[in-house]
Amino acid sequence: MAHVAEAMRQKLEAAFSPERLDVVDDSDKHAGHAGSHGGGESHFTIKIRAEGFRGVGRLQRQRQVYTVLKEELAGPVHALSVQASAPGE
Repeated sequence: MAHVAEAMRQKLEAAFSPERLDVVDDSDKHAGHAGSHGGGESHFTIKIRAEGFRGVGRLQRQRQVYTVLKEELAGPVHALSVQASAPGE
């Protein structure tokens, strides 16, 4: 796994202790688009299921993930799609 994806994975695991976490590099689908620098690791999809999201609305879940990944979003990550859920959802 590449450097940025692994850093995001480690931060999300530490923050949420998820029962499911997928960090998918979608950069190849965005070649030639704004924010794509040709080297990958600029566009990601994150699927995360964690108990900490129970009772929390969709927008607040995304904000929580963005807060944890603020360094990556300020630097190498141009686009991030987040699918956050609680167990059983």
